[in-house]
Amino acid sequence: MKILITGATGLIGTELVKVLLAKGHTINYLTTSVSKIESKPNYHGFYWNPQQSKIDENCIFGVDVIVHLAGANIAKRWTNAYKQEIIESRTLASELLYNLVKKKPNQVKQFVSASGTAIYPESFDKVYDETTTETEDSFLSNVVKKWEESADRFQVLGLKVCKLRTGIVLSNLGGALPEMVKPIKMGFGAAMGNGEQIQSWIHIYDLVTMFSFAIENQLKGVYNAVSPNPTNNQDLTTVIAKTLKKQLFLPNIPEFVMKLLLGEMSYLLFSSKNLSSQKIIDEGFQFQFLNIKEAIEDLYS
Repeated sequence: MKILITGATGLIGTELVKVLLAKGHTINYLTTSVSKIESKPNYHGFYWNPQQSKIDENCIFGVDVIVHLAGANIAKRWTNAYKQEIIESRTLASELLYNLVKKKPNQVKQFVSASGTAIYPESFDKVYDETTTETEDSFLSNVVKKWEESADRFQVLGLKVCKLRTGIVLSNLGGALPEMVKPIKMGFGAAMGNGEQIQSWIHIYDLVTMFSFAIENQLKGVYNAVSPNPTNNQDLTTVIAKTLKKQLFLPNIPEFVMKLLLGEMSYLLFSSKNLSSQKIIDEGFQFQFLNIKEAIEDLYS
């Protein structure tokens, strides 16, 4: 297939491109940086700027599937201006793609969008799956709602829409994990709060193979992109320390301390999401990394 990807040069996109190219697919990708535009066998870059509603319309020629990964990093202090950027980087991009598919003759059959688990309510005991209608009233939850609404519009154009609600992505190349590892390596590691908050995670390999699986099986609807076995913050911190052969000497860090340091963004460290991935398993997807210990050891042993 020919697949158009936004965010192809980011953490997830880079690994997804490798997987799809290895399977013989052709990749078109959109970038806001002219210097990142390449044209190699089965890999072609095109310029776009969602803020200015600019896009190279040639990007959609012959495309079967659009994968929308682009979005401003949420792990950055949430000023009012940056909150707006987080929302617009997702919704304006979707809008631009929607208008392109609507007006330009094409053969696109499926729109696969990244999404987030922040939409779910806080939970320690109750396990939430994709059928839940309860949502959390928070900034990030509202971001996810708008993100998914912008993806759902493609159904009007006759496309299958698939949304992968992604948990904490474990990679040694970027994202949250290296930030957790740094203080532990230096001997200053500690769990957050009481350490009991549930963290629904996924290894980067499983995430990109799930995107590939969704594309090749033309899935539609919402799927939780999380491991079948969530962990809690205390256990995650302990597993990282043991893998790195480091001791945890410090007491757990109180929530108010991180709120002073990070502001509203500290929500990311103390949020508890207990989620099921049974729906994607029932579709036939097989996870490579089922527990937190083997995932961390794969990345840092």
